[in-house]
Amino acid sequence: MKNTRKRSDRIERSSGNVFVDLGLSGAADRQTKVRLAVALNRAIDGSKLRQAEIAEKLGINQPKVSALLHYNLEGFSVERLMNFLMALGHDVDIVIRKARPRKLARIHVSAA
Repeated sequence: MKNTRKRSDRIERSSGNVFVDLGLSGAADRQTKVRLAVALNRAIDGSKLRQAEIAEKLGINQPKVSALLHYNLEGFSVERLMNFLMALGHDVDIVIRKARPRKLARIHVSAA
């Protein structure tokens, strides 16, 4: 089998944030929202509730729950997503620490 890779093809190491790699504005905020939405979707899936019931718990309408489930996050702030997690019975911990030398400061979201 012949190698089809051209010499001009380059592989670049990711920055760790796909939104930065794509050159999108608000990359840190976008990544934080996606990570919160992943945790939120796991919480919703684990609840076994219908979208209408989730909407009532979150104080939003069912179409907005559908938007969350499909990662359409433009109408949601980081704070609002955190409040949704708390409304579903999840703690949200924020840890602040000094960035390591030679590294850019960042927001990191991890879900247990």
